[in-house]
Amino acid sequence: MSQGADGTDQPDDDASEALAGLAQEGLFDLPPGARRPTARVVLLTGPSGSGKTRLTRRLGVPVVALDDFYHDGDHPGLPRRYGIVDWDSPLSWDRAGALATLEELCSTGHADLPVYDIPSNRRTGTTHLSLDGFPVFIAEGIFAAELVEACREEEILADALCLWRPRAQTFFFRLTRDLGEARKPPLTLVRRGLNHFRNEPAMIADLTAKGARKVRIDEAERAIEALVAGR
Repeated sequence: MSQGADGTDQPDDDASEALAGLAQEGLFDLPPGARRPTARVVLLTGPSGSGKTRLTRRLGVPVVALDDFYHDGDHPGLPRRYGIVDWDSPLSWDRAGALATLEELCSTGHADLPVYDIPSNRRTGTTHLSLDGFPVFIAEGIFAAELVEACREEEILADALCLWRPRAQTFFFRLTRDLGEARKPPLTLVRRGLNHFRNEPAMIADLTAKGARKVRIDEAERAIEALVAGR
């Protein structure tokens, strides 16, 4: 410490530099909960064909389609089943990229999203999503439950829902959709559909174990509408 021209104590140059360094290092060192997101996310999951996309269209809330975060078909190390890539495995999906996008949306209100073409197994472009002031948005897909714990830790989780309806209905709606969109060859779609039918109870148990609560479509609709309304 030294004296200035006015007789007051002044910090030495070395001390000033040290203090400035500490301030700079701690500039973004905020305690947990100090950063408040401008929006939060509803993670919406459930078996393929359970009605996730139909519900989001009806609600009119901003939506992130998590299926668009699949890896390209030539991505190294993709899991395989039935002689093709196992698109039902979360290892075929870019979890880190999806989480980073949700965090960006919650903090800034907008983000660029990938556009994925399922028949060709690749990303074909990007699109921009703006929340336009919505306090919540939906991220839907069969892998949404993979993000529950991380979103809760980041304090951006509004709710986590697993849609459920009778397996026969899910099988019918899934197969009708997949055949209509020519997602894969018909035989592959039938084989995958039957496998989904057999494994659906175990899948729902796994999704709920990861933090998503099992609800019917009408229950999910009421819950999301209440969040949008601030209730």
